Amino acid sequence: MADLIAIAGESGSGKTTSVKYLNPKETLVISILGKPLPFAGFKKNYTPLRKDESGSWIGNFYKTKDTSKILSVFQIISKSRKDIKYIVIDDANYLLSCETMDKAEEKGYEKFTLLAKHYYDVIMAATELREDLMVFFITHTENVGDVITPKHKIKTTGKMLDSVVNVDGLFTYVIYCELMESADGTMSRTFRTNTLKGEDTCKTPHGCFKDLYIDNNLQIVADTINKYNNGEEEE
Repeated sequence: MADLIAIAGESGSGKTTSVKYLNPKETLVISILGKPLPFAGFKKNYTPLRKDESGSWIGNFYKTKDTSKILSVFQIISKSRKDIKYIVIDDANYLLSCETMDKAEEKGYEKFTLLAKHYYDVIMAATELREDLMVFFITHTENVGDVITPKHKIKTTGKMLDSVVNVDGLFTYVIYCELMESADGTMSRTFRTNTLKGEDTCKTPHGCFKDLYIDNNLQIVADTINKYNNGEEEE
C-alpha cells in the first residue's frame, strides 16, 4: 500500500514549489492543468511520459484532467517504472472543477455522483499502488466555517464528497502550506504538520514529525515518513 499525502494550502503558498526538492529521476508529476512547474530547470528535468523506440516507458511529466487516464498512469508507474518513488498530482482539486465545467450543460444530479466517484476512485487507486511509492496530492483549501469560527479543509466541488465521503479522512497525512512573516517583515513558505486549535484538518501520525513547522520541502516530508514507517528516529 502506497503512502498518501495531501499538501494543502492557498494559491501562492508554495505547494507546488516544494516539488523542486524531490529528485526528478525518482518523481512523476501528473499535472491536471498542464502548468509549468514553478522552478528553474523544469523543462530540462521533467519530460513528457511516453514510450521510447523499444516500447519502454520514459519521461516523468504527464498532463491530463481525465481520471481514467490517471488510473492508467498509476498502473504503468506501479508495474513498469521501479525507478519512480514519488507521484505528484498537481492541482488535484481541479479534477473536480474541470469535470464540473465540462459537464455544466448536462442536466440532472447523476453527473455530480459520477464526478464525486471519479475523484474518490483516483484516491483509492493510489492506496493500492506499489508499497515503496508515495503519492502527493497537491490541492487548495477552503474555509467552510466563517471568520469568527473558521474551519479549513481540502477544497472540493459539490456536496456529494462532503456528505458521503470525508476526503480529508482518506489521507493519513494532511500537511498545510503557509506563508509566515519573520521579525524583519520578510515572508517565508513553510509546512505545518498538525492543527493548532482544531480549525483545520492538518494532521500527521503522532510522533512522525517532531516540529510543528518545517521547510516546504517534499523531500524532507518523504524522508521523515520513510523513517517513521521503518521505526527510525527523526534527526
